[in-house]
Amino acid sequence: MVSGKKKLQVVAAFASLLLFALGLGCNGFFVNPVLTSIAVGPTATINQGATVQESAIGTYNDGSTQTLGSGVQWSSSAATTANVSNSGLVTGAAPGTATITAAYQATSGTASITVNLGNVTAITITPQSGTVTINGTSLPFFAYATVAGDSTPVDVSPTATWTTSDPTNITITVPTTTGVGVTFTAGSATPPGEVVTITATYTSTTTSNATAKLTVSQ
Repeated sequence: MVSGKKKLQVVAAFASLLLFALGLGCNGFFVNPVLTSIAVGPTATINQGATVQESAIGTYNDGSTQTLGSGVQWSSSAATTANVSNSGLVTGAAPGTATITAAYQATSGTASITVNLGNVTAITITPQSGTVTINGTSLPFFAYATVAGDSTPVDVSPTATWTTSDPTNITITVPTTTGVGVTFTAGSATPPGEVVTITATYTSTTTSNATAKLTVSQ
């Protein structure tokens, strides 16, 4: 007969094997979730010299989410417009738009940052009037900002908000860089002879507006 001591040894050995098997099973069936996407935010408009803190939220293949901290690589598509620190703090350097990217492992996400001038006291549109033909484009329009303490107007055409009194028929094309100007296209349904009001709005320390006239001809 098997002694009690021997039985205890067998039971102990069996328990050890069972725990080992369970450990292998856990490692085999339960793996770390895989990062599938990164949401970067906020998308924001800030004044020159101002800052905004970006965050990176990772989503995993098991549906869970987590704020990503150390290990995130931050970069800016235009550091001269908006630069970003290693912690995701964005500083507005010059008027324009930059894409901020957060990269972690093999995944990345982006957010857009628009930088406006600070201390803008007024804006003007040049020229004050123009003509566009149906299904064609007119001469370019520019928005210039007057900055307190600076006698030279600044071209803010790409970062101003442009609207028209006829959004149904008039299409607005805003450039991505300064020195190009905004163009307006009149669709085929635009009434010949219509005079459209163009409005440029710029948000700085305060919000400024300016208007111009656009005549539609055949």
